[in-house]
Amino acid sequence: MQNQFSRTQMLLGAEAMDTLKNKTVAIFGIGGVGGYVLEALARAGIGHFDLIDDDVVCLTNINRQILATIKNIGQAKVEAGAERIGMINPHAEVRTHKTFFLPETCDGFDFTSYDYCIDAVDTVTAKLLIIEKAKEAGVPVISCMGCGNRIDPQALRITDISRTEKDPLARVMRRELKKRGIRKCTVLFSTETALSPIEDDAISCRSHCVCPPNSPRSCNDRRSIPASSPFVPPAAGLLIASKVTTDLIGFDHRAREEADLKKKLKNRELIRAGRALRQKALNGPDAYRGDQDE
Repeated sequence: MQNQFSRTQMLLGAEAMDTLKNKTVAIFGIGGVGGYVLEALARAGIGHFDLIDDDVVCLTNINRQILATIKNIGQAKVEAGAERIGMINPHAEVRTHKTFFLPETCDGFDFTSYDYCIDAVDTVTAKLLIIEKAKEAGVPVISCMGCGNRIDPQALRITDISRTEKDPLARVMRRELKKRGIRKCTVLFSTETALSPIEDDAISCRSHCVCPPNSPRSCNDRRSIPASSPFVPPAAGLLIASKVTTDLIGFDHRAREEADLKKKLKNRELIRAGRALRQKALNGPDAYRGDQDE
């Protein structure tokens, strides 16, 4: 029976779709990157989500965050995320946590109940804690490095943190993870050198903060406010979602390509054999016997 996931099933198969339906993914931070991770995973058929974010939608989120619209400014992002999933897959189970993941809140999360964790938060403290907890629970985790102040989505890469370059956040994370005995962690990063934001007092969040009244933080709480583009965070989210999905079903792209090639070659051989038989039939039985005599 046709459903909203039929076209994906044509690529991955029915068994893979059943697998995804039974998986639980935790997304820490559902802003520019995490929102697009959520969007793609919901459309891929993931059946269970934990959404963790303490923030609300702000006017300045709209340029890059799929959950942000003029209409829902001030709404909790986890609520907006749950609504978005419901519009895509009403059968998905969604648990929302309007909180910031910190040492004082982390005990409320059972990492062993997750099949995959996505770190798309902004602070080093929270990122390190998410990775630590996931590693302790033996759960796959992917951590997003810096996407602010960048404009080229083609510079994004997924690799081990030991292979990152040109990313100050990744450098700090690598050093701090080593202190914790963690030397390997899958991350998304950009090879693009971060650009410097253009100073413009007319649109400065420092002097013209537009954070909703119920926002947990204001612009004055931040040491720096990065610039952002509509291109890099969404692309990062989609790349992460692709990695998570293929990992969860054990998808082997090379093996699939080889199988497809063998199938095509076999079909070509069958077509050629069919053509040869048809040609012999057209030439008649005498011509066929003549071939045998030769």
